[in-house]
Amino acid sequence: MPQHLLLIEDDESLHRGIAFTLQQEGFDVTGAYSLAEAERAVANRSYDLIVLDVQLPDGSGFDFCAQLRRSSDTPVVFLTASDTEIDVVRGLDIGGDDYITKPFRLREFLSRIHAVLRRRTAGKPQEEETSLQAGDLTLLPGEMRLLKQDREIALSITEFRLLFLLMSHPRAVLSKDQILQHLWQNGGDYIDDNTVAVNIRRLREKIEDRPEDPQRIVTVRGAGYRWNA
Repeated sequence: MPQHLLLIEDDESLHRGIAFTLQQEGFDVTGAYSLAEAERAVANRSYDLIVLDVQLPDGSGFDFCAQLRRSSDTPVVFLTASDTEIDVVRGLDIGGDDYITKPFRLREFLSRIHAVLRRRTAGKPQEEETSLQAGDLTLLPGEMRLLKQDREIALSITEFRLLFLLMSHPRAVLSKDQILQHLWQNGGDYIDDNTVAVNIRRLREKIEDRPEDPQRIVTVRGAGYRWNA
C-alpha cells in the first residue's frame, strides 16, 4: 500500500514539481493550496506525512501545525524560503519534524522525507515492548505512549524516540552526535545539531515539574545529555 502524503503549497509550479517527484517515488499525494483546503483534507482522512509551506495565502503554516498537534502526531515537514535560526527553532518548537528551506535539491528533499517516514514506521518494531519506568514516568514503547502519574503526555515521534534513547541509557552521557545518529540515521547529514537542543527543551517542558531547573534530562557541560530519573 502506498503511503499517503498531504502537500500544502500555494506556488502552483513548485506544487506540481514536488507532487510529481513524490508520485514517482510511489507516494499517494493529496494537494492543498491554502489552509482552508488543508483543514478540509485532514478532516476527511489521515496521512502518513504532511509537507507544509510556512507562508500561505490565508495564514501561517506554523499556526496550522500548532493546531494539528492538539489532536495528531502526524509528521510535519516544513517548506519555507526563510532559513533564519528563529524560524527554524519556531518550526521545531511547535512540533515540526523537519524544516527544509527553498530552494532545495530534490535528492535532499526525498532523503529527508524518507528519513522522517522511517522514524515513524520503525518506531514501534525497533523499540522493545517492555515499559520503561522512571519515577512517576512510564514509557510504553509498543504503544508509543508516555504516562506521568497515569496522565498521558502527547509526544511527537522525534520526542518519543529521544526519550526512549535517554531512558534506555540511564546515567550514560550521550553526545549530540550520538543522539543525531539514533534519531535521524541516514538523514542526519542535513540536520543541524541545534535540533537536538530544541527537542531536549520541548521534552523538559513536558516531563519536568520545574523545566527551568531540570532533574531528569541533565546537560553535561562539554559532553552531551544524561538521563537522571
